[in-house]
Amino acid sequence: MSALARLRGNRFALAVLLLALACGTGVALYLDERDTRQRSRALAVPSAPDWVELNVASQDFDPGGAQLTLFVVALPHGGLAQGPGSSAFSRQVEITVGAIARTVLRTAPGEVTEPQLVPAGLYGGTETDYPFDRYRFTAAFSASDSTGAVPVGLVFGDADPFFSVHPTADTPASGAVVLHARATRARSTLILAWFMIAAMWALALAVMGGAEVVYRGGQGMVWPALGWMAATLFALIGMRNAAPGGPPIGSLIDYIAFFWAEAIIATSLTAAVIAGTRVERRKRARAEQAARADQADQATEAPRAEPGDP
Repeated sequence: MSALARLRGNRFALAVLLLALACGTGVALYLDERDTRQRSRALAVPSAPDWVELNVASQDFDPGGAQLTLFVVALPHGGLAQGPGSSAFSRQVEITVGAIARTVLRTAPGEVTEPQLVPAGLYGGTETDYPFDRYRFTAAFSASDSTGAVPVGLVFGDADPFFSVHPTADTPASGAVVLHARATRARSTLILAWFMIAAMWALALAVMGGAEVVYRGGQGMVWPALGWMAATLFALIGMRNAAPGGPPIGSLIDYIAFFWAEAIIATSLTAAVIAGTRVERRKRARAEQAARADQADQATEAPRAEPGDP
């Protein structure tokens, strides 16, 4: 007997194997996404000995407001550092970030610069395309001191759990760096969105099948079944509102699944109630007719009173 045949004979072992395979696949996908998202990418490293390193992380994406936040930290290199390996600047440097607005970061001699939150604009995408919406954003970085322009290096990281960012950088001759990035929904968001779409359709078809059984069986008002259908109708609203990223109503996910699922469930529930009402009315009419017939039979069979009877 082959190993597959033995596994088929032992359903418990097969179930455990499938469960372990599913969990292992999930862990592998998680580790891959975690490593990809936590990795910092050096997009620009100047060849000059004295330069400013900018560690930039994207976070707090707001597609409805068409913007995100860039977390910027400046580190000195070469003669700009107060000492070897020091994070303090030896002299004042003015760092300019051009995004939605022009933001200026000024360093102080002997001090470590504080992180700066810089707003940047999103463009090229539509929020209602959820979960397949994608966007672009651009930011320019430059630095200067009392002697002139200072070369800038750029290290980019992605810190928003709902989006995956794919950055590139241009380095003009002036020593500045221009960041160009494309943002798409994270893999975990896409997986959950597809699961929600499949679950909505599955629940809608299940309710439709249950309504058909009630209708064809002529069972009348089956209250547990009707309660389950009504609960599913409202449960889907909570499921849809729990979609990661909070997509607005009227998004692509609604037209693919949610609107259709709600319509199917509401129609099935209404049809089951109408059919059940008709069956209950027929049952009640037959019961009333039988009651009247029994009363008539009893009246006919009652003994008539004879003259002279007390």
